[in-house]
Amino acid sequence: MKPLAQELIARLEQLRKDNLYRQLRTVDSAQGPRIGMNGRELVNFSSNDYLGLANHEAVKEGALQAIRDFGAGTGASRLICGSQQIHHLLEERLAEFKGVEAALVFSTGYATALGTIPCLVGSGDVVIVDRLVHASLLDGARLSGAKLRVFDHNDLDDLESILRWAEKTVDSDGNVLVITESVFSMDGDQAPLHELVALKERFGAWLMVDEAHSVGLFGRRGSGLIEELGLVDRVEIQMGTLGKALGAAGGYIAGSRVMVDYLINRARSFIFSTAPNPASSGAASAALKLLETEGASRRQTVWMLAKTLHRILSPSVTTNPASLILPFHVGEEVQALALAKSLFENGLMVPAIRYPTVPKRQARLRITVTHGHTLEDLQTLESALRLFSGDPIH
Repeated sequence: MKPLAQELIARLEQLRKDNLYRQLRTVDSAQGPRIGMNGRELVNFSSNDYLGLANHEAVKEGALQAIRDFGAGTGASRLICGSQQIHHLLEERLAEFKGVEAALVFSTGYATALGTIPCLVGSGDVVIVDRLVHASLLDGARLSGAKLRVFDHNDLDDLESILRWAEKTVDSDGNVLVITESVFSMDGDQAPLHELVALKERFGAWLMVDEAHSVGLFGRRGSGLIEELGLVDRVEIQMGTLGKALGAAGGYIAGSRVMVDYLINRARSFIFSTAPNPASSGAASAALKLLETEGASRRQTVWMLAKTLHRILSPSVTTNPASLILPFHVGEEVQALALAKSLFENGLMVPAIRYPTVPKRQARLRITVTHGHTLEDLQTLESALRLFSGDPIH
């Protein structure tokens, strides 16, 4: 065998040739619409901090108070001695926020998917996922040992065909789980949740919906697209993240009390992980409280910005944007890298999104607006895009 270093050097070189090599970039400031990097201030159009809570004083104070009360670390997994009061308070607030009986917090969104899916389905079951679901959901489905089937993105006919196949394939003891996202992270489009719910009910399947990119932005409480569409009682498994609109870190599952109790007993990424640090839970809990008073106004502001940017990027499209994620499709990886570099040189942080995050030769800029951006920021972005290639706006 080759020495390990020699093998890895060759693999990295291939990534460079394919324009898929990545490097970490040091950010010298707090998260926000503007960030510091290499002594420069950049307008940040790449963040998921949609409501601008990551550096909000109330959210930071929630983290600091949790550290004062509970320390920096939790000492053990939650089933040993790490289940601190701050975690339980957060879960109570999350359950109320999502309109369900119970919620369970995990250390990360990835750990949430990897713990939940194999816990609920396994050998003899079928998992059906939308082609564009997040990598964590796909990995969780693979890890479960269930038969995995993929349906074309938001294609209800394809999903129905697979459900008919599963109906004939799964024996009387087996179950079928359908997995989708309410707002998809790279294209920013929405799942047809009404139709998906009706379809899964027709076939007696379960439905898991990841609300990572809709929490905070949809619904009267801001709890997500499921709430806005009135489907809370018809979706068995709601997954979400604390690290995007809520400005903290971690993931959660929300649903029935019996499901949460079962996850506590069987979800491996929950059982065998040190409990989340108190600061993250304190920050998320403070963010949920803040949404009760400031959520509506922050949503109104950020949606206004999204509509304005949508008109800039797609002037021929008359509909409103489906989310705060506005992809600017480029195609070839090398071109996306060149455009991202040009924007960076003009003081704009908009990284190129490439394979494996998106399919090969479907590279893009993933542009997001957040609370704190200004109309001048949007105009600066428009000018920089035009400067790069004449008139890329279409």
